[in-house]
Amino acid sequence: MTKITTVSSLEELNSEITQNFSKLSKRLQQVAEYVLENPNGIAFGTVVMIAKDATVHPSTLIRFANAFGFTGFSDMQKLFQKKLLQESSSYEDRIKLVQDDANLDQKNATSKLLDQFSQANSHALNYLKDNINADDLEQARMILSKADTIHVKAVRRSFPIASYLAYLLNHINVRCYLLDGVGGMHKEQEHLIRKNDAVIVISFHPYASETQSTVDAAIAKGTPIILFTDSPLSPLKEHATVCFTVKEAEVYSFRSLTATMCLVQSLAISLAH
Repeated sequence: MTKITTVSSLEELNSEITQNFSKLSKRLQQVAEYVLENPNGIAFGTVVMIAKDATVHPSTLIRFANAFGFTGFSDMQKLFQKKLLQESSSYEDRIKLVQDDANLDQKNATSKLLDQFSQANSHALNYLKDNINADDLEQARMILSKADTIHVKAVRRSFPIASYLAYLLNHINVRCYLLDGVGGMHKEQEHLIRKNDAVIVISFHPYASETQSTVDAAIAKGTPIILFTDSPLSPLKEHATVCFTVKEAEVYSFRSLTATMCLVQSLAISLAH
């Protein structure tokens, strides 16, 4: 087949794969089937992992990407990652899921929802405990213990975590500023960041621009960044000195904050030890 050079979205790629499937070699057809059936696996996996799962040689994945106009497999993979980050249900969609659940009626809805959220949060906390990296925890603790001042930034859904963390740190006599942007003074507060400080950022999809701005300010000052986020695809991860990817509980697409709150609480209290 003739090399394709115009693919710029996952939808276009899937269309091109379908249209050109018969022109591909047997091995590339095998990759094509895997790509179409496992978009999440393509987004998160390494070349070696994906090749093993698709039962092909890693070089076959690279040849497949080249055939569709990409310079390498990682360039093609970015389309899958971008699509995954864009998929987020609206609050209207989430509310409709609750309203459409036949198992919830007016009398038992609250107690059943409490049961579902309790179980989901319990699973999230167990997952956190079993999967957190102890070395990352210690590195984060060391960074915070050596910092002259700790700056905490989060907006919207993640703001309650930042607010509580700043409150907690100040109560254990750790100098901490909550960069809350009150009065629209995000930039002015970021000017307080110094090289010998530490910046804690909590940012979940869709990753607010205000948080990115704080990360940029910390990078410019050479200040270490501790990131709490919800995906290994977070655009802030590459800039973090230490990154904690937290899997939160989710019921009807409403996500909790319990696991992240538990993690930051543990880290903060360790500074008083």
